[in-house]
Amino acid sequence: MLPVSRLFAVFLLLLALLPGAPARADGVELSQLVVERREEALVLSFSTRFELPRAVEDALMKGVPIYFVAEASLLRSRWYWRDARVAQVSRSWRLAWQPLTRQYRVSTGGLNQSFSSLTEALASMRGVAAWRLADLKDLDEESRHYLEFSYRLDTSQLPRPMQIGLGSPQGWALSVERSLTLSPELLSPSKP
Repeated sequence: MLPVSRLFAVFLLLLALLPGAPARADGVELSQLVVERREEALVLSFSTRFELPRAVEDALMKGVPIYFVAEASLLRSRWYWRDARVAQVSRSWRLAWQPLTRQYRVSTGGLNQSFSSLTEALASMRGVAAWRLADLKDLDEESRHYLEFSYRLDTSQLPRPMQIGLGSPQGWALSVERSLTLSPELLSPSKP
């Protein structure tokens, strides 16, 4: 017989795995998550709100770059097997303090941008508008689709010595996850 605390932990785990479960946030508030149809494609827009914990800000000021990752998966529900992944996109940001120029540098893809304050630098990483998720021709309009979204501080990209002891990161756990069911009207072809 399992103790009550283990049963409760198993219950919470099962609840968290259900599609459409409420957002699980650890220091990050997801203020907007919208999927829209634009020019024969589905686009994703999101915005978050968070502040860097003291431990993360201290590491940043000591020259350790901090990475954030946003990931979105579009899945098609199937009754006979696992749900099919239709599309998956990912975007990462690198935030670094440049002591010589006394500026913060945010890098994403091949773009670099410098900011004079941490507030401005974080604002540039808190969301994306019209991020191309999938082409409509790749979707089955007769099926049910849903989106799995996550935004997190990526501690796996920290230097190895800093990863030791981050098993239960005190102050390093910044993340949010959400599932969103897409409406059938979003996938149906538009009528002229």
